[in-house]
Amino acid sequence: MTDKYGSAQAMIVRQFLQWVRSAPADERAEAIGALARCYLYSELSADDLKAAEGAMLMLLDDPCSLVRRTLADVLAASPAAPPAVIYALAADQPQIAAPVLALSPLFVDADLVDAVAMGCPAVQAAIASRAALPRSVAAAIAEVGSPESCLVLLENHDADIAPFSIDRIVERHGHLAAIREPLLAREDVSAATKHTLVTKLSEMLAGFVAGRRWLEADQALRVAREACEKVTITLAAESPDGQIRPLVSHLRESGQLTAGLILRALLSGNIVMFEEALAELADMPVARVSGLVNGSGFAGLCALLEKAGMPVSTYPAFKEAIQAMREGGFVSEPGGAAHLKRRMIERVLTRCESEEFGDLAPLITLLHRFVTEAAREEARLFCDDLALEEFDDQRSEAA
Repeated sequence: MTDKYGSAQAMIVRQFLQWVRSAPADERAEAIGALARCYLYSELSADDLKAAEGAMLMLLDDPCSLVRRTLADVLAASPAAPPAVIYALAADQPQIAAPVLALSPLFVDADLVDAVAMGCPAVQAAIASRAALPRSVAAAIAEVGSPESCLVLLENHDADIAPFSIDRIVERHGHLAAIREPLLAREDVSAATKHTLVTKLSEMLAGFVAGRRWLEADQALRVAREACEKVTITLAAESPDGQIRPLVSHLRESGQLTAGLILRALLSGNIVMFEEALAELADMPVARVSGLVNGSGFAGLCALLEKAGMPVSTYPAFKEAIQAMREGGFVSEPGGAAHLKRRMIERVLTRCESEEFGDLAPLITLLHRFVTEAAREEARLFCDDLALEEFDDQRSEAA
């Protein structure tokens, strides 16, 4: 009985294969789709399943991609799909492999990592879109994936992405706006990594402006540097205290932890970043640095500034700013710890202009730029408040 039944099934398969050789492509695709659904969802005997699998394996050689794509679409998400067919489809053309690699639960992590390494951008993007994408596969995409696949990975909220993979994406594709935007919006991206993105953007803009000859190269670089410093202070102000030291270490390693940036932090009222920066440069515990900064005398502060490698010409500015901080009343100025404090800078500037302490000209020039920036920011915040009050008044009148 079994032999007759098996022979009948073999005959049906032979007839099916003979038919598909001459049938139009759309009919072949419809037939293989029906056969695949029957394989997955009908209660077939073992012989029927074997015959259906054999037919699907044969049609993997069909010259029409529509037939193979139909097979991939039907089988892709099913755990009951025949593994041999799934693995063959995954090695097919990108448009056929993509749905299988994006959905099939039959692949282990090593399969996906290998597919990322060998695949084209479309294949990499399909893998990056997988639900619950494991960290090892995400790391492979970050390491060798195309910009498209890295963008899909960043937008996949189910993907487990390690911090080092985020950093690798920044290193490889951080110059692309499409990559920067989702990275800056992520809550799990460190302040140091966000700063790297901002630095890449500022360098790109400076090169663009200089290339168009809108500004001289040196001026474009200075403007870009100052903009980057402003964003750095904002990042520090908006980041948890635990992320400030890694940010400071990153700035030091990249050569951006300058006296000007540290003075900007202090004149913005960002005492946490100021103390962390001095602790990093002086190789001292931050608690010790805080004690010297908040102490009653200035001898210890001068020793701290010297050990941190601050230029001697900046000492008067640091001393006067810290004295202003001790007296209070400046930190409450508009903008919080993300913006320069105009009255504090004016006080420091007055002090430095009357000081006979080495060559203070570069410092005074810097302070003039700081006070101008603070005045403009203060005016902008004032106008924003007026506009908001006007809007509130209009809403009240309308109500």
